[in-house]
Amino acid sequence: MRFEFGFYSSMLLIFFVHGIVYALLLFKKGIKNESASDKWLALFLLFCVLYIAPWMLGFGGWYDNQPYRDILFYSPLQHLYFMGPVIFFYVQSLLNPSFKFGKKEWLHLLPGILYLLYSIVMVITDKIILKHYYFLADNSDRDFDDWYQRSGLISMIIYFVISLRYYQLYKKLMVQVISYADVVLFKWIKNFLLAFLTMQLLQVAFYLLEFIFPQLNNYIGTWWFFFSFAIVFYYIAITGYSNSIETKVPFKLNLITYKPSLLLQNLYPKNNTATFIEDAEIIEIENGETEKKPDIDLLDEWKSKISVLMESEKIYEDPELSLTQVAKQLKTNPSLLSKIINQGFQLNFNDFINNYRITAVKEKLQAGEQKKQTLLGIAYDCGFNSKATFNRAFKKTTGASPKEWLKKNE
Repeated sequence: MRFEFGFYSSMLLIFFVHGIVYALLLFKKGIKNESASDKWLALFLLFCVLYIAPWMLGFGGWYDNQPYRDILFYSPLQHLYFMGPVIFFYVQSLLNPSFKFGKKEWLHLLPGILYLLYSIVMVITDKIILKHYYFLADNSDRDFDDWYQRSGLISMIIYFVISLRYYQLYKKLMVQVISYADVVLFKWIKNFLLAFLTMQLLQVAFYLLEFIFPQLNNYIGTWWFFFSFAIVFYYIAITGYSNSIETKVPFKLNLITYKPSLLLQNLYPKNNTATFIEDAEIIEIENGETEKKPDIDLLDEWKSKISVLMESEKIYEDPELSLTQVAKQLKTNPSLLSKIINQGFQLNFNDFINNYRITAVKEKLQAGEQKKQTLLGIAYDCGFNSKATFNRAFKKTTGASPKEWLKKNE
């Protein structure tokens, strides 16, 4: 196989090979762990590798020699309409265990499928029917047509916005339904989306630079964009491989209204398969408030019940305590419980439970428990499951770090 090794071709070849390796490793990991998110990220990396391939192979001599020239011309290597949907599927599969790829998801891939069909039509027309260049009469690779590049960029920006919105609503929902929200807020998703946005901003920046400085609008000038793009996807490959933990809290999100619903795992799964049933909507995520406020008597009644449960049973000591568990113990539904906590205590569920944990920690410190065990050990006994979460919650509640508070109150 022809390949001319030089500075420009070899530099991209390094990222090309490493990208393929990481894609294969992620795909293997996805199969082994039955992780859909790893498989989606592997597919995204594969598209990134193919994205830089024309410039790598071009500097490797392919555009100047046959049959390599026609291989590049007729092979759709830049799958711009697929990249956006794939990152959206990745975000959903990482954050939402109830996400399944179904018929609706195929609609997101329709533009990419149509472009593949367009490429097939070009091959059949030019190579089989006419036996000469028709679609490629101008000797230009159709992957780099302005209409395709710009519409592909718009597609990716749209899916970036949708994915970011999905992640923001996920974070708002988690603090309403679990007491360990910090652990599953997935800062990696934020970094991943920022990296994906960087890819788009790089393209916009190079468009502007080429407009301002026309001398940059050449093969070598554009190479620097693909080199920068390769660095970003290499970062995604490395960090994505080590950040593939999926959340266990299922939910449903309407992308039109952005109104989430908690999904409860069926207590009696059929055929040993976990299924999910939709419960009432938990809370209006848009403004953090429920649409209907319960009457004062109902509010006081349930506030008393919740307080008694917390103080007598000390269920906050469970590090994985969830809204549904508390609702089950109080024999009510999560929707009502969420409204009571939000409106009666003016806190989300995560902060509400952490306040009880902080109070328990302070009581132990005041009793001199720190002389018998470490501060972190006390935090774990009171329901915290990480040092970072404990320190963050303690400072949020008391305005001081645990050590500062202890020194002040000794």
